[in-house]
Amino acid sequence: DFAVAEIVGSVASEEGAYATILDASKRLVKNPGDAASWIPSRIQTYAAPASYTLHNLFLPPAFDWSKLNGEPVRFNCRDEGLQLLSDPVLVEDINFADIASEKGALKKQVTFIVDGGRIEQNAKQFREEFKKGGLPKEQFEQLSVTTANSVSGIALWPRLILDGTVDINSRHYPDGGHQKSHWQTVLSIMSAIPL
Repeated sequence: DFAVAEIVGSVASEEGAYATILDASKRLVKNPGDAASWIPSRIQTYAAPASYTLHNLFLPPAFDWSKLNGEPVRFNCRDEGLQLLSDPVLVEDINFADIASEKGALKKQVTFIVDGGRIEQNAKQFREEFKKGGLPKEQFEQLSVTTANSVSGIALWPRLILDGTVDINSRHYPDGGHQKSHWQTVLSIMSAIPL
């Protein structure tokens, strides 16, 4: 009568949700086109450019970020060392009731608008993070501004929609703020040196 699936990763589809739900809709669920047949009924991934304290603190040659070999860095959703530079943008939207149709998954070009207010707030937060790390004042003051004005990569995290009115968010929705979650925020580092 309905399917319950917790096959959602820190990037919503990374644990194979799309293929698994598509198969279940064809073989297992009586009314796959009914959103009430799925718990959750929809999964999404949000993204935003982000700055990361350690990416700015440990620059090459002291640390070789290319050793990550394209693997993203994963963060606790409460980690204040990672700050967003823009409002989050929906980059993946999988509606389980529509999964068999072309409109079952969102595919679009994405644009991020960096927010000056966020950069100012991030500088204050980074200042506290670097200060806690024991850096001398003149170093953490400059590094907090540099970090707030840099891009380490694109941060990604999931959102689950249970029935159209109830949702589960790994980061605060809709602004992407920090909160407790068992899902991680995934950061794809764009280059060895922050941009």
